[in-house]
Amino acid sequence: MFEYSSVIHIHSNYSDGSGEIPEIARYASEVGVDIVLMTDHNTLRPLKDGLEGWYGQTLVLIGTEINDQKNHNHYLAFGIKNTFDNRLTAAEYVRKVKEEGGIGFIAHPFEKRNHMKEHPPYPWTDWSTDDYDGIEIWNHMSEWMEGLTEQNKYQRFVHPLRTVERPNEESIKLWDKKAMERRVVGIGGVDAHAYKQNMFGFFEVEIFPYKVLFKSVRTNIFTNESLIKDNSKLEYNKKLVYDALKEGRCYVTNFYHADARGFRFFAEADGKVFQMGETIPEEISNIRLRVNLPEIVTEIKLIKNGEYIDSLISDEATWTITNKGVYRVEVFFDGKPWIYSNHIRFI
Repeated sequence: MFEYSSVIHIHSNYSDGSGEIPEIARYASEVGVDIVLMTDHNTLRPLKDGLEGWYGQTLVLIGTEINDQKNHNHYLAFGIKNTFDNRLTAAEYVRKVKEEGGIGFIAHPFEKRNHMKEHPPYPWTDWSTDDYDGIEIWNHMSEWMEGLTEQNKYQRFVHPLRTVERPNEESIKLWDKKAMERRVVGIGGVDAHAYKQNMFGFFEVEIFPYKVLFKSVRTNIFTNESLIKDNSKLEYNKKLVYDALKEGRCYVTNFYHADARGFRFFAEADGKVFQMGETIPEEISNIRLRVNLPEIVTEIKLIKNGEYIDSLISDEATWTITNKGVYRVEVFFDGKPWIYSNHIRFI
């Protein structure tokens, strides 16, 4: 498999972001991002304008963030060619994304905030649908704004990376619960806009530049084949990336702590290897779950059905399991959440 570091949930000047897509790609390349997944609100104009493709060493793919008339139920959709009328219900546009052969992820499902009236929360409220592929379990800007108070606002503005600590607990609980029913992929989102604020009527200051936010929450993916840095192979590359995301061959990491590339979580049984996102057939026995870290000795926790069951401090781990369940791992860096794997299901 081939590992790539991606940033998901990015806005440009095609909606409420401030940057142009070539500029965003350049910033991403400067901090080692391999893939940028754009999600401007309710538009695929950048796709129609031919902005999808390679920019140096960075691949930009164009998706969209869909919402309903109340500006709730935000849905990150990729692999589609048409946008939808926001008079549709969330269940309807989630189904349409699936029918078009696309993939989709519920964005910031339990968002709560009340410190900035001009930026209200946008939670997910329509749980009647089960057609989504995954959930955004960690959203940088949601966490940053939810933790904002009058007392800490200056610190959080000055240190936008240091103040982002962990995924939303309700999102993690829902993710684990749903994974016991079917594969539900967990991704991390930046929700980058690079807002510009006028200061004293004289000049504009960019709040949270793209380049800064690209050093935070990332989703590292594993493709079955190497990406080809040739825009004539764009459809080939898109399929590799979207298949990896749909199948759960990815993990969420906070790049601010350390570069997680080299992390592996997989299962070995009866001479076969099962990757994140896969289900081990029930007739298989003698299963070993294995973890490898990129030359960093730290705490690794094993989670089963959403509950902690074991941990150790090392740069690798092996557990033998006999009981059915849904397994994932969490890795901590200096005691802080660093890596969240996707599940391996033994059901």
